[in-house]
Amino acid sequence: MRKLRLVYAMLAILSLLYSVVVYMVGSGTFSFIIWIFAAIFFGFLYIMEKKSLWSKVPKAVRYVFRALVALELAIFIICQGCILTQFFSKGEPGADYIIVLGAQMRDWGPSVVYKARLDSAIEYLNDNPDTKVIVTGGQGANESVSEGEGGKTYLLEQGIAEDRIIVESESLDTDQNISNALNLVEVTADMKIGIVTNNFHVFRGVMIAKRYTDADVTGIAAFTEYQYLPNNMVRETFGILKDVM
Repeated sequence: MRKLRLVYAMLAILSLLYSVVVYMVGSGTFSFIIWIFAAIFFGFLYIMEKKSLWSKVPKAVRYVFRALVALELAIFIICQGCILTQFFSKGEPGADYIIVLGAQMRDWGPSVVYKARLDSAIEYLNDNPDTKVIVTGGQGANESVSEGEGGKTYLLEQGIAEDRIIVESESLDTDQNISNALNLVEVTADMKIGIVTNNFHVFRGVMIAKRYTDADVTGIAAFTEYQYLPNNMVRETFGILKDVM
């Protein structure tokens, strides 16, 4: 099975190299560890094949291992399918409020991820002049300003009127972004709410929002740089699983 060993070796090397790419982004998260574990896993498979060690493993253990890998792969594929259902969402016109989910603020302004969300919000606000926006996010240990306040500053710089902007600056995760934002305004079932976040994150954002309100909730997908999509798509799988458990 020389070809199979080669595939495992390539996947191990690529996973290790990608972990470095993710780490160098300096986002403050530890998602690069996922790719280190992936490298170890594929390295393990490579060694097992190269040394012909599988024959020495009891059949029951082999069957359990394969069943677990198959189950995990099936769960991963289902989660990826769910993510893709909202990947290109553009929302519905005439929303009463749009909620921009917070992301990291840098010393010089919004991170690339956050800027993409804010830019999508700006585009929507320009097309829907009666819509108000809630920018969300507290201040992390590696941030000089809260994500909510930083988002407001960016929107003002881009010409969005201050009376259209509401700031939520206490939340620490996606769930709090949404729940705290909804608590700042009086939302009724006949309202339209848009959740603005990066394409890989829209499904989860909409799913969480629907837990907190009976309003019509739709997603508004922002761009994600392609080189970071694998990391974000894999990490989002863990987020979805956490939310449904």
